[in-house]
Amino acid sequence: MEIGIYHELIADKRTPQGWYLINEDHEEVLLPNAYVDPDLQKGDAIEVFVYLDNEQRPVATTLKPHAIKGEMKMLTCNNITEFGAFFDWGLAKELLVPIPLQDTRIEEEGRKYLVYVMEDPVTRRLVGTTKIQRYLNNRQVDEVLKVGDQVECIVIGSSPLGYRVAVNARFEGLLYKNEVFRKIERGDTFKAYVKKIRDDKGLDLALEAFGYRKVEPGTEKILELLDRKDGFLPLHDKSTPEEIYASLGMSKKVFKKAIGALYKQRIIRIDDKGIRLI
Repeated sequence: MEIGIYHELIADKRTPQGWYLINEDHEEVLLPNAYVDPDLQKGDAIEVFVYLDNEQRPVATTLKPHAIKGEMKMLTCNNITEFGAFFDWGLAKELLVPIPLQDTRIEEEGRKYLVYVMEDPVTRRLVGTTKIQRYLNNRQVDEVLKVGDQVECIVIGSSPLGYRVAVNARFEGLLYKNEVFRKIERGDTFKAYVKKIRDDKGLDLALEAFGYRKVEPGTEKILELLDRKDGFLPLHDKSTPEEIYASLGMSKKVFKKAIGALYKQRIIRIDDKGIRLI
């Protein structure tokens, strides 16, 4: 039974240690009593996370780790030993980041680090690594993604041009600083959109959708805020990008397209003080 992921299993038999759960191939794993719902009955389906316990035996839990195999997350370092650093990842058994899997030596307990969860190919244990870069590869990016796709991002660093992000925990992309109007830090997670796939397989991202896809959400947000503000917003095409982002969370370019669409539909009027509902 694969470890490091969630499984939906069937309660098969009760023992003094807990319930044995099985999958459709009749592979079994123990759900210890500490995680057993008193109402669990034979034949019930239950979602569990499977990993190896301290005796290297597969075991199930109803607890949800902060990250599963193949995911990366900012985790807190609890303890540093001669073997590596142990992290709180939401389970009773802490996640070890061995010294050989540390990008730079982890030396500060209580600090958060960006950790990728992986399966050790030799021991099958779940371990962590801060060597994030080795798990990002853009060779197949143009086969998997296309312009306009929404993706999950986590910030892994910065460059002179902008912010380096892991995309769907598989590719590396770039958010340009001159297109970001809010504070972004390493470890931040958010959704973004594929803006361009370059000839060198580089991936450019945008925080907002674009073209016709972004006008609709922009107009909806403006109308919602106008409704809450008695039909008036002190924003117009001369407002600064920072003022627009602070009020609406969108870029000036999106704002101008959205109010242009609303104006053409005779829903708003625009003057030198702002925009008003008609």
